[in-house]
Amino acid sequence: MADVGFNQLCNWLRFRHLVLIGTLARTQNMHATAQEMSISQPAVSKMLREIEHQLGFEVFARLPRSMTLTDLGSHVARFAQIALNDTQQFVGQINHLRQGGHGLLKVGTIYAATAMAVPAAIVRVKQDWPLLTVQVLEGTSANMLTLLEHKELDLVVARFTLDRHRELFDFQALAPEPLCLVTGSQHPLAGASEVPLADLGSWPWVIYPTGTPMRARVEKAFVEAGMQTPENTVETVSLQTTMQLLQTTPAVAMLAESMVEPEIQAGRLTRLALPFPLVLADYGVITRRNEVPQWSAKAFIDALLSGPDALRGARQTP
Repeated sequence: MADVGFNQLCNWLRFRHLVLIGTLARTQNMHATAQEMSISQPAVSKMLREIEHQLGFEVFARLPRSMTLTDLGSHVARFAQIALNDTQQFVGQINHLRQGGHGLLKVGTIYAATAMAVPAAIVRVKQDWPLLTVQVLEGTSANMLTLLEHKELDLVVARFTLDRHRELFDFQALAPEPLCLVTGSQHPLAGASEVPLADLGSWPWVIYPTGTPMRARVEKAFVEAGMQTPENTVETVSLQTTMQLLQTTPAVAMLAESMVEPEIQAGRLTRLALPFPLVLADYGVITRRNEVPQWSAKAFIDALLSGPDALRGARQTP
């Protein structure tokens, strides 16, 4: 089987091929793909045969009721989706610039950074480029990094969750993330001078999902205390849901101080007294490796690194 050459690929590969691969990977059905692309099913079948002939391998396995990606096909589908996302962003940028705007910047962030770092950077950048549209998407580090990898975001303010992220992305540290244990102000533990960690296991918990750094830190705290993670839990990354549960149920949560400080100051939440500090690893600016950020992303990064949450001499993680 001959290898696929770069020039050969450039000569025959078309965006319509990428759309077909991306659509078929999502629908796993030729009829549905044909409908979405407004072409006949035989045309879909013919185009797929041409793609597989040029690549020299099957992209999809034909099953009785569906079509699933082969191992090599998964790499093809991933490339197709990244290329289409990149193209869609390019078209959006060009149209926005033609209409007199300053372009579009898509930023992903964890919740802790929305307390100060990200809003402060937005204010600074918008002072210089008021017509720059900034889209901010909040979520877990893992979700944001997946979107960054697929070129659905320009940069992310988060932390690594997998070892492979260190190979895919560059990281510039911004700030540590002190954590605190909180309850609603009416909780029986509120106001206690000291709360042994062992006593917390009997209460309901609002906790981040498995695989998130916050969840790992909670589990580590209980392991260090010789206890199992509480079983009576609600798993969510929604700050609004967490706040509502803390104020209406006798629940406990571990959250970033920056996220809950306004609620504590307003008297709606109470910080529990504990004898040890709770800190997550630094969060920071994450960008795709070996890719020069566009001017708006660079301006936003500069604003982040010179903002109130930035560490002095921001550290680079190799």
